[in-house]
Amino acid sequence: MNNKNINSIINSINSAETEFIRIIWCDNANIIRAKAVHKDSLGNSNYSIGFSEAQQGVPSIYDAVVTETGLTPVGEVQLKADLSSFTSIPYSPGHGRVFGDMIKNGRSWDYCPRGFLKKIVEQAAEINVNVKGAFENEFYLLNKNDEVILPSDNTPFASTYSMDINNKIIEDIVQALNLQGLQVEQYYPESGPGQQEITIKYTDALNACNSQIIFRETVKAIAYKHDSVASFLPKIFADKPGNGCHLHCSLWNDAENILSDSQGEYGISEIGRQFIAGILNHLPALMAIITPIPNSYKRIRPNLWTGAYQCWGIDNREAALRIVTDHNGMIRDFELKTVDASSNPYLAFGAVIATGLDGIKKEMKLQPPIQEDPANISVEKQKEYKVKRLPSELDKSIIELKKDKVILNAMGDKLSKAYIEIKKAELRALRNLKLEDEVQLLLEKY
Repeated sequence: MNNKNINSIINSINSAETEFIRIIWCDNANIIRAKAVHKDSLGNSNYSIGFSEAQQGVPSIYDAVVTETGLTPVGEVQLKADLSSFTSIPYSPGHGRVFGDMIKNGRSWDYCPRGFLKKIVEQAAEINVNVKGAFENEFYLLNKNDEVILPSDNTPFASTYSMDINNKIIEDIVQALNLQGLQVEQYYPESGPGQQEITIKYTDALNACNSQIIFRETVKAIAYKHDSVASFLPKIFADKPGNGCHLHCSLWNDAENILSDSQGEYGISEIGRQFIAGILNHLPALMAIITPIPNSYKRIRPNLWTGAYQCWGIDNREAALRIVTDHNGMIRDFELKTVDASSNPYLAFGAVIATGLDGIKKEMKLQPPIQEDPANISVEKQKEYKVKRLPSELDKSIIELKKDKVILNAMGDKLSKAYIEIKKAELRALRNLKLEDEVQLLLEKY
């Protein structure tokens, strides 16, 4: 970034009447954190703050370091502001936001999730592939009094009555998202009572992850202003639908979507088929990153449209990976359904791309699509099409991740070790909790 652009951004910060700029990072437990610096501290492109190395060894369940990560209070990392990401925060007057990159000894720190994603994006660019995407969030609007959690309404899927009940809060959320540069495309009440879904337009991988952070922060903050609690926790109520955070992806070369090919097998380009095959091949291990807490696995069950089986299909909402067709029958993108919002978006998207690139590198063959509910097909057909039940518990997906050299090598030894140890610590603390106790602990963290 040149000095002219830096000065332009700093001038916009001053004109926006911003007093504090939050430098944001998202840790290995997917807790969004920040340190706020007064705008008078802005002066040059080295604008940054320091924080302890130990911060990347902290789980979601307590503010202390998991010893096994190898991270300690000794050591300082610089969180360098990406000034190009600046936005004013409309629901918090006087505050703005920039995203931070973790820098150690003048280079990207090995434990930085954002740095990991940037590295993987560069690897894709080397073969002229640009992966674009968007996270499609479901969340509950809740009333919470005396530790009793109740949905904001009791309406069914796509209820116009729910739209009326929640009109003001949704209107404020959408307005705040638009003011921060996110383009809202659709809104509708989801299947659960009080459950909502707002979709935003796709963009390049890094900005899609930045947008996911903005989205989560905005929804929760606006809900609080309306005396409500918004939660993205995967499973809040045992007898009601869970919250997914489906990741939609497409492959691009310059301005051309190269996922679709009307002459290709299944209408998918060769590179697209290989990319998808790579994701499916690594999906059991990927789940330790994209469905990363014990609560995640309470959502993913057969016959619930959550993608419980290792397979793909065209417009099949029971498949873990769904090819999305447009109104003209052409393929627009694909949707990975097993993702939820307890996952760090930079790690999740980065790992998905890394496995897709492995599919391209190894020219993996895509198995035929499953065009029915995979839970209902015969055992013989499951074997023929290599359809398997995905891990039903976090410990099983952690085992798969520890064996997956492609993902581990992509993350690097340090980041992968710290991440796995944090997940193991969370598993030990959470695995035997009743759902109600788990929800009380995590409801407002996600």
